[in-house]
Amino acid sequence: MAALPEPFREAAAGVAVRVEDFASDEMLDEMGINDPFELTGLYEGIPLTQKSVMDQPQQPDTIWLFRRPILDEWSGRGDVALGEIITHVYVQELAHHLGWSDDDIATVDRWWE
Repeated sequence: MAALPEPFREAAAGVAVRVEDFASDEMLDEMGINDPFELTGLYEGIPLTQKSVMDQPQQPDTIWLFRRPILDEWSGRGDVALGEIITHVYVQELAHHLGWSDDDIATVDRWWE
């Protein structure tokens, strides 16, 4: 987080980061995912582009990082440092916080090609 350039660092400051072994069954069901190894990270919250000063937050915006799927991806690739994968997942989920769609992210991020 500290390595993020401004203004991204400022936007990230209000987002909680949680690390769990796997996504919960509820998260997987909401995403339509059967295999918990398919989800390395998730943004849970209201994107900045949709927030209003009138909103009363129910919970903090959160970036979830799922340890076991990240480790599985890292060991399966074998050509990328673990820190790079963690950073990539974190930045991708932060992009959702900023209001970017998956398509927006895919046009600038060719990570998985």
